[in-house]
Amino acid sequence: MMRNIIREKRKERGLSQEELAKKCGVSRQTVNAIENDKYDPTLALAFSLAKELRTTVDELFNSL
Repeated sequence: MMRNIIREKRKERGLSQEELAKKCGVSRQTVNAIENDKYDPTLALAFSLAKELRTTVDELFNSL
């Protein structure tokens, strides 16, 4: 199981789910599902999220 800190990082950057989704080329629902651990992003999306949130994939996703 993976846990992520996308919500925390997104809020630190002052982004809404919709804004982050647009920057990453996905729907707001996708961002919501990832934040709530209901969907594991593709590797490409994980790197895109990390880039937009100015962090690393390793920092965003931790295994429990």
